[in-house]
Amino acid sequence: MFGKGNRKQLSELISMEGKRALITGSASGIGEAIAYRYAEAGANLELVDIDAQGLRRVKDGLGVFPVDVGIHGIDLAKKDEILGLWEGLGGVDVLVNNAGIYPERDFLELDDEFLDRVMEVNLKQVLWMSQQFVSRRPGDGGVIINISSIEALLPFKEGLIHYAVAKAGVIALTRGLARDYGKRGIRANVIVPGGIVTPGTKKIAKEVIKLKFDLIKTGLDFRSRLPLGRAGQPDEVARVALFLASGLSSYMSGAVIAVDGGFLSA
Repeated sequence: MFGKGNRKQLSELISMEGKRALITGSASGIGEAIAYRYAEAGANLELVDIDAQGLRRVKDGLGVFPVDVGIHGIDLAKKDEILGLWEGLGGVDVLVNNAGIYPERDFLELDDEFLDRVMEVNLKQVLWMSQQFVSRRPGDGGVIINISSIEALLPFKEGLIHYAVAKAGVIALTRGLARDYGKRGIRANVIVPGGIVTPGTKKIAKEVIKLKFDLIKTGLDFRSRLPLGRAGQPDEVARVALFLASGLSSYMSGAVIAVDGGFLSA
C-alpha cells in the first residue's frame, strides 16, 4: 500500500544537496540555465566551457546560492584537455553533456577539417566525458544527461546534415550507456530540445533582420509547425534536466525526452 510511510517527501526527491554536478557548455544558454536550477536545488557545481569569461560571469551570478562552484575554461574538442579536467576533479554525481556547436554548411561542401571539428565537439567529447564519468563511479551509481536536438530525429533546417548526424549519435550513445551500465546504478537519459531562445539562436535572428529570405522562410515554417505557437526558453529545458537529475526520475533510463513545444508531433 502506498502511504506516507512508504514514500519520500517531494522536497527530498527534488533536492540535490550533497551532490556535485558537472555541466558543459555552461557559460550561457541552456547550460547556464541548468546551472542555476541545480544550484537552487542545492548541488555543488563544476562548470565547463571554452568561454572562460562567460564562466566567471555565471559563477558570480550563482553567488546567491550557498553552493560551491568550480569553473574550467577548456576546449572540449581536445581529448587531452578533457582528461586533464577529470584528473583534477573530485567526485561527480551528475554529468550534463550540453556543450555543442551548430555551424551551417552545405553537405556538398563538407571537408575533413570542418567535419572533424563538428564531430569532436558534438559527439566525441560527449563519449569521452561519459567514459571518464563511468570509470570513476564503479558501482556507485550516477546520472548522465545528454543534450541532443530535434534535428537528430526530424531534420528541418538546410545545411545541418553534419550536425544532425552528430546529435543522432548522442542519442545512440545515451541509450547504449543506459543498457550497459544500468546494473551499476547509472541512469542515462537524453533531452531533445526544439526551438530554444539562446545566444546562438539570437545570432541567427539577427541574420534574419538583414533580410536573408531563406532564413525568414525557415523561421516562419518552423513557427507554423509549433503547436504551442512560441519558442522555448532555456529554463524550460533546465527544469527537465533537474527532474532527470533528481529522485523524481529514479526509474527512468534510456529515455529520449523532447522539449520542443510539440514540434515533433506536428
